[in-house]
Amino acid sequence: MPPAPTPRPVSRVFYGWWIVAAMTVLLTTIGGLAFYNLSVLLQAFVAERGFPVSMASNATALFFLSSGVAGIVTGRFIDRIDARYFVVCSATLSALALTAIGWVRTPWQLYLFYLLFGLAYGGCGLVPAMTVLTRWFDAKRATALSIAMTGLSLGGALITPVTAWLISRVGLAGAGPWLGAAFFIGVAPLTLLVLRPSPESMGLNPDGVPVRPGHKPGLIRTGFTWRQARASRFFWGISLAYVFTMAAQVGGISHLFSMIASRAGHDTAALGVSLLAFASITGRLSGGVILLRAPSLPFTLISMVFQATALLLVSFSQDRILLLTAVVLFGLPVGNLLMMQPLLVAEAFGTREYGRIYSAHTLITMAGVAGGPMVLGLLHDLFHGYGAPYLFAAILGFSGSVTLVLAGRPPAPPPAAQ
Repeated sequence: MPPAPTPRPVSRVFYGWWIVAAMTVLLTTIGGLAFYNLSVLLQAFVAERGFPVSMASNATALFFLSSGVAGIVTGRFIDRIDARYFVVCSATLSALALTAIGWVRTPWQLYLFYLLFGLAYGGCGLVPAMTVLTRWFDAKRATALSIAMTGLSLGGALITPVTAWLISRVGLAGAGPWLGAAFFIGVAPLTLLVLRPSPESMGLNPDGVPVRPGHKPGLIRTGFTWRQARASRFFWGISLAYVFTMAAQVGGISHLFSMIASRAGHDTAALGVSLLAFASITGRLSGGVILLRAPSLPFTLISMVFQATALLLVSFSQDRILLLTAVVLFGLPVGNLLMMQPLLVAEAFGTREYGRIYSAHTLITMAGVAGGPMVLGLLHDLFHGYGAPYLFAAILGFSGSVTLVLAGRPPAPPPAAQ
């Protein structure tokens, strides 16, 4: 057995906040070049390479399915292995995939690109990020997650418009190497220099709580095992609720650029993506403050209903100002719903096997994340427009809120965790 790490003296700034800062930058890069950028890539593959919308949508769905598979593999191992290894390797694969995007010209190459990009995203995205942050914070977990996940929206606001501009000027082939280099530089160095797998690896306690003499530092990991969690009604209830909710959200986001461009032009589409991301930042930061006083489940339910209502407005909006207003309303709950997903899992099931439980929950919800873009693309081709697809997304959103109500309350902690 290796000797226990020596408790570090209490410093003015808890190192966990440096982890939060690094995660914010990492998620900014990943959000701008992957999550929000998918709508830009979809439109570029359709406009520049002539792929049908439905085919590009199916490829986007494959991205999310493969990222879910990679996430559950990552979740199984990062409870025992340093998460930095997965993040750096996955960032390298993501960078190579983006660099080669200019070579994609046939359907099989399109699907292969999204398969590899999705696998890489799953290894350096939300599963390792949320698992590490959950270890570093307990009482201040909601605040830490709120700040770090703001990076996803910052990426959509700051980086995605630049990638849209770059692709429009030099095409996919010209933009690919720049996007790949940006992904690697934005993720790998910070991961190696700043990230640490847990507070106990540095002789610290979560939240910066002083280490008492004679006690080992670090988080006492209590809660449910994966087997106990999967036997609960609440686990399957929130997972199914997020299948519907993320199908609506990711489907709406993945087609957003193409939808706005078809109604109001390319420049308005780029503006719309930025407004969505800025609205998500505003909503998430406000949500972090609200969660200091409000319970998590009612807050999540209200956010689901708000998102579904906004998607309903998007489906009927044709006027430029009204359309952008609807997009802003759609963006307000986006960040909060992403943040509440890992937070609900941590609050309900604890940290004992959080990596396995959260990655399994994420894999289940990938059915919605992958299915949303695919179904909306099929509906677009069937109805020759985006009115019906976004109306269907709104219905999915309302279905998620109903399912969350039916999920009931979180289960009582198992005896070993009390």
